[in-house]
Amino acid sequence: MTTHREPLESVLDTIGETPLVRVHAAPESVPVYAKLESFNPGASIKDRIGKYMLERMLESGTLAAGGTVIEPTAGNTGIGIAVAAGQLEIDAVFVVPERFSVEKQTLMRALGAEVINTPTEDGMGGAIDRAHELAAELDGAVVPQQFSNPLNVEAHYETTAPEIYDALDGEVGAVVAGCGTAGTLMGLAKYAREHHPDTHITAVEPEGSLYAQTKGGHAEEADYKTEGIGTHNPATNELFDPELVDEIVQIPDRESHAELKRLAREEGHLVASSAGAASVAARSVAERIASGDIDAPYDSVVTIFPDSSERYLSKGIYGSFEEWSG
Repeated sequence: MTTHREPLESVLDTIGETPLVRVHAAPESVPVYAKLESFNPGASIKDRIGKYMLERMLESGTLAAGGTVIEPTAGNTGIGIAVAAGQLEIDAVFVVPERFSVEKQTLMRALGAEVINTPTEDGMGGAIDRAHELAAELDGAVVPQQFSNPLNVEAHYETTAPEIYDALDGEVGAVVAGCGTAGTLMGLAKYAREHHPDTHITAVEPEGSLYAQTKGGHAEEADYKTEGIGTHNPATNELFDPELVDEIVQIPDRESHAELKRLAREEGHLVASSAGAASVAARSVAERIASGDIDAPYDSVVTIFPDSSERYLSKGIYGSFEEWSG
């Protein structure tokens, strides 16, 4: 795997080439590997789309030099776009539902962006509507719109997926990833299916999210604490293609929380709840490959740990489940 061994010109040059590390609680016969995206400069996988989307939009003229991007985001995408915008001399405005991480909003402002909050009860749909309203009021403003922009998927097809396949010499049996905007999962899934059509693809969402309905599964809408993945309205997540996934699994908040604490205590991973959910699901897929319940082309599973637990310390992420979820 490529590593950065020479001096670099810009922080943007440090995005990507993150470590791929084995999850030791998985079966020995079917190893699980996690891509540690907190190693990006903005400490999450969203740095990839921040850089990729803005650079491609500038190249195409969709975004004018010196223009403004206005993005509805739960936080990490805002940080990723803010990192890139600052270096590319673009103004950034983010519309964030109130309930999301204070740490993320503080970092967006530190990077020079403006943050506008919308009511929690309006969800991401309300943030999306507000972003488009603001863009219509401001000359030279565009909404990259991570929930519907194909560049979100393309970023992971062009960067994240090749890094994984290079590290494992192409021998990837299953891909397991959390599904929020669906950009990460779709980019990985497209790349994986091109390399081997029988690669097993698992989408991960919290219990209470509704992605499972897109494949005819039973899903009851409910509140969930896990951040960054899941949806209460699949219609707003335009990138998700259910035909590219074999299954959608729901992980209860309690299991995700227990796993993120185990990952820290036993394996030294300081990751958040979406990584906990991904790890639970990936280990289950590995066990099913080992038992013969899943026929994968290779005995290996890859997943994504999208960000760091440090973004959520104010929410008591390492406390009891009741403290964290209350």
